[in-house]
Amino acid sequence: MSAEILIDTNVLVYAYDPRARAKQQQALTVLRRLVVNGHGRLSTQTLGEFYTVGTRRLAPRLSREDAAGQVVALAAAWPILPVTALVVLEAARGASAHRLDYWDAQLWATARLNQIQVILTEDFAHGRVLEGVQFMDPFAASFDLTALDSTH
Repeated sequence: MSAEILIDTNVLVYAYDPRARAKQQQALTVLRRLVVNGHGRLSTQTLGEFYTVGTRRLAPRLSREDAAGQVVALAAAWPILPVTALVVLEAARGASAHRLDYWDAQLWATARLNQIQVILTEDFAHGRVLEGVQFMDPFAASFDLTALDSTH
């Protein structure tokens, strides 16, 4: 397993969301740290979800042009992991085996099949581990920023 960390959509979205200032600042701090240490990864799923959330749920919403520009910038700044047929099959298995929402299972499967040990997300209990993939909530009180510098 590697020191790479897969970033969930919610972390990216908070970086753009002025309604939750504390989470916005934490998201920006986490993302900056991952840029500096080079451990951060995104998936094609995350890019698509970011565009959708940015144009539909953020307040103020991003225009389609601004959201597309941000997706281009994110894709240029981060290594991007594709959602492949194998990821879809593993996600379906994981959703069933672990009772996960399919989209959460797809992110988990992307990490697992790319041998990534950590997913940054607020969607799971901080520290939960599924088949070798740990979920870390960067907004949890117990989150340790230095954990981003070297994982397992």
